[in-house]
Amino acid sequence: MSSVSTMLLQTPPLPLRVPGHVFDAFQWEKSATLEWRRPAKAWDTGTPLDGSDPARMVFVFKRECDFLPKELASLHAFGLGLTDEWALAPYAIDDATDELYRTRTPPKDLLWLAADNLNALVWGLHDWAHFHNHGPFEERAFTELQCDASALYWLTLNSDLIGLDADTLKRVKRELIALGRGRFASENKAFDPSWLDL
Repeated sequence: MSSVSTMLLQTPPLPLRVPGHVFDAFQWEKSATLEWRRPAKAWDTGTPLDGSDPARMVFVFKRECDFLPKELASLHAFGLGLTDEWALAPYAIDDATDELYRTRTPPKDLLWLAADNLNALVWGLHDWAHFHNHGPFEERAFTELQCDASALYWLTLNSDLIGLDADTLKRVKRELIALGRGRFASENKAFDPSWLDL
């Protein structure tokens, strides 16, 4: 029995939920699937979504990539047998969003996700949405809202495969609402929780 659990998550595009000017290239590449790996015996659904950096989450390169910052994947993902594989440097999510679009590189051809806890998986899905929807990032609250909604949609769509119950999905939604409300407040904008209704 393999010590690594590999799943192909369905990540179909979510329609635009924010003003059209927020993205200059919305769905420049339509998302379809995301390969996700985790240690077969390590999966923690108790990690809260509090806005902190997601521990033990990294996008691993499927092939050589010379246009994005990289670090050894084994520094961030454990229990997957990784040795000298390279991964997108965790600080370079914005770089990847820009460079994948500039080079028109389909994310699914270049990256797979390593994440062994729920917080890491949610932010991996959130970043996956960033990679497919390019924008100037001038309206952070609305930009992040679209990615939050995509992550929640994909998490719900794949909940049986992942092994998430209804209560856990409700908690994730509550925590995403709290983060969204904080972002909108920092920009002195009103936040509507129904924006995250699926």
